[in-house]
Amino acid sequence: MTELNLEQARFNMIEQQIRPWEVLDQRVLDLLARVPREDFVPSQYRNLAFTDMRIPLGHGQVMMSPKVEARMLQALDIRPDDTVLEIGTGSGYVTALLANLARQVYSVEILAELNVEAGNKLAGHGLDNVTLAVSDGLRGPDEHAPFDVIALTGSLPVLPGYFEQSLKVGGRLFAIVGDAPVMQAELITRVGDNDWAREYLFETNLPALANAPQPERFVL
Repeated sequence: MTELNLEQARFNMIEQQIRPWEVLDQRVLDLLARVPREDFVPSQYRNLAFTDMRIPLGHGQVMMSPKVEARMLQALDIRPDDTVLEIGTGSGYVTALLANLARQVYSVEILAELNVEAGNKLAGHGLDNVTLAVSDGLRGPDEHAPFDVIALTGSLPVLPGYFEQSLKVGGRLFAIVGDAPVMQAELITRVGDNDWAREYLFETNLPALANAPQPERFVL
């Protein structure tokens, strides 16, 4: 794909996929136009970087579709002085988007191979406000808590309570919760020391994070 075609594909992604999905925050739209998504997809899928699909990363992991990434960023309303926790570094693309908006991003990836690849891509784009770690992000509260923003880039059948507890007052958490084929994208805001507001954003379907906790299920 030529450079001209890449730019046309990027423009089409924003105008035909993302705007119609109620993403109207100009900061988010400008960011998606500026950060080269094609640099973060696996090389064999470069020509599909702007399509409305989940792109495989190997190891059963995927990149979210562009419109879901955009809705997540819009909902989180990231500010320049925010500290962000991302669970699931994956390709590093969402990490790059978060880093362009926030003061500091801590990103946790359970797969060392993906962590290394993402680290190289982020370094290549000069993003020095990202701290990467190879770890199970679902093991419990992160040592850098509390956070202004928490972004979970895979789904969870149930959302562990420590994520909500890891938010500062005023902090926002994005999570996709439920079982296939229909899951709910949720925005949870900590509005007080012991008070959280929950907003259901849209329905989607996304592979679960590794080692995702399972709800108790009734078995006959």
